[in-house]
Amino acid sequence: MSPSGQPLAEVFGYYMGDPQSRASMDWSSEPNYPRPDYLSSSRKRLVPQLLYKGGILHSWKKKIAVALNKSFFATLPTLKQVPKDEADIAWLIYDLKMHAEEGRGPGRYYLTKVEEVFTEFEPALLSITTPSPGRMEDFIKLLQEKLDEQLETPPTNQTIERPF
Repeated sequence: MSPSGQPLAEVFGYYMGDPQSRASMDWSSEPNYPRPDYLSSSRKRLVPQLLYKGGILHSWKKKIAVALNKSFFATLPTLKQVPKDEADIAWLIYDLKMHAEEGRGPGRYYLTKVEEVFTEFEPALLSITTPSPGRMEDFIKLLQEKLDEQLETPPTNQTIERPF
C-alpha cells in the first residue's frame, strides 16, 4: 500500500496527485517496486548478441568488449578469468557513483567503471548459457506451496504431480 493507502498499482497516480510534496517518497522497499529483470536480459539480449555478433568477431580472431551494469554482471554465473593478453572478451563493469559537488547540494551521479574482467570467448559463453537447475522435487514442492496459497481451501487429492 502507498502512504495514502492506495494499492501499489496506483503509485504513479498517487504521486501525480501532489508531485511537489511526494517527490522524495521512497518506494524501494515495497514488494511491487519495479526492479530490473537481469535474468531475462541475459537470456533475451546478452546471449543472442554474444552468439551472433560475438561468434562472428571470435571467428575473425577479434577481441570483444562488453559493457554491463554492476548489478547485471553480478547475476551472471562466475566466469573463469584469464590474463588480459589471453582474453577474447573484456567485461567492463560500470556503476553509478555519487560525487559530491562542493556548495552545490548533494552532488550528482556519474557512470564509473568499477571493474574489468577478462575471459575467453567459448568458456564464458558456455558458462552463461548452461543452466544449473536445482532438484525437481524442490521445484515441485515450491509450485505446490504457491498453488495451495492461491486456493481458498486446500486440495484433498489434487497436487502438481497428480492434477486429475
